[in-house]
Amino acid sequence: MADNTTLTTEADSFASVTGWGRTAPTTALVERPRTYEEAAAAVRGCGARGSIARGLGRAYGDAAQNAGGSVLDMTGLDRIRSVDADAGIVVCDAGVSLHRLMEVLLPLGWFVPVTPGTRYVTVGGAIGADIHGKNHHVSGGFSRHVRSLRLLLADGEVREVLPGTELFDATAGGMGLTGVILSATVQLLPVETSLMSVDTERATDLDDLMTRLTETDHLYRYSVAWIDLLAKGASMGRSVLTRGDHAPLDELPARARRHPLTFRPGQFPGAPSFVPEGLLGRKSVGLFNELWYRRAPRSRVGELQKISTFFHPLDGVPHWNRIYGRSGFVQYQFVVPYGQEEALRRIVGRISRRGCPSFLAVLKRFGDGDPGWLSFPVPGWTLALDIPANMPRLGTFLDELDEEVCAAEGRLYLAKDSRVRPETLAAMYPKLDAFRALRAELDPHGVFTSDLSRRLAL
Repeated sequence: MADNTTLTTEADSFASVTGWGRTAPTTALVERPRTYEEAAAAVRGCGARGSIARGLGRAYGDAAQNAGGSVLDMTGLDRIRSVDADAGIVVCDAGVSLHRLMEVLLPLGWFVPVTPGTRYVTVGGAIGADIHGKNHHVSGGFSRHVRSLRLLLADGEVREVLPGTELFDATAGGMGLTGVILSATVQLLPVETSLMSVDTERATDLDDLMTRLTETDHLYRYSVAWIDLLAKGASMGRSVLTRGDHAPLDELPARARRHPLTFRPGQFPGAPSFVPEGLLGRKSVGLFNELWYRRAPRSRVGELQKISTFFHPLDGVPHWNRIYGRSGFVQYQFVVPYGQEEALRRIVGRISRRGCPSFLAVLKRFGDGDPGWLSFPVPGWTLALDIPANMPRLGTFLDELDEEVCAAEGRLYLAKDSRVRPETLAAMYPKLDAFRALRAELDPHGVFTSDLSRRLAL
């Protein structure tokens, strides 16, 4: 079931629109095209405040909002056009979700090449944010697996865009600002089963974790560590490391081999519509972190897990973003290059001393950087954490972390951002000027615009 609850009224009317963090709602005309022609008409008639495409609303900040303008809800363009089951190639509309691709393609023995922590992301959004997953050190970002895409430009032209071109590299990670992605051709990953073979182990502190990841990550397709950011002293950065790969058929028990490619994600009751402020404070999150760390095995090898359990545990709880209360939350994700491990230690130490109550903190290693001009990953260490937006002096604290990241030649992730300063971002992305120049050439009147692009002068 798709979750697009951050649109608070029906499409084709003015609505309050916000990111998944629920921190900065704005009002826009939300239109829901169902054909490419309707999408083109909506862009031509968008008015002076411009337009921006939106998928399932899982960007955490203001990337898919457009105050006073138009927002194109692309989930109406949701057709899978063709599947080559021999070569593992799918052609689909931009509004098709990764969840839908899994439903259709897993029974055929194919899996999406890259998935983030939620499968409720559209293909258009996956390209626009150039999403990454637990397999970046092996497979790179999503756009590396896109063979071509169709892009609606500001003047109404629909252009076929191929990898290796400037327009492709500006669109991959370009947050919808080069045009509206209408469809894409994607190369898939072959799998024998819909189960994962998973190894789990505990790391006693941050140095122990980095050593384990550095020495053995190459043995796994997927790798991620949950990290306790409230732990202090000798336990600072203690973690639960989870790694694995798609289970081969011969590893399944006899009963599971009868239907090895079944995809049946579980579902729990959704979060209530009202949650008291302060529910996720230092004490409650500290207790959760202690229990989570202690209940994890010191070492367990070859556990079989559902794809949904391994990749998307929070998707089983509809509207989980409500648990932060009405103030919402800030998702902060940065990467610092290899060789800047001391900077990572300093940042984790600052977060620990500040007592940020984050129970969704994860650390991963990135592989080679992706070709997108505004793609986030570079070879290095990436840490993502959630922080309640009502935490005192949060803005000042995150500005200080930005300075640490920038000094280490790192960067922040635009799909998660809701508050970085434009001058800070410009120092993090060396190809930003090229992006701005191409955008000005293709869209001189600023048809494609968003709250994020205005805030950051993109």
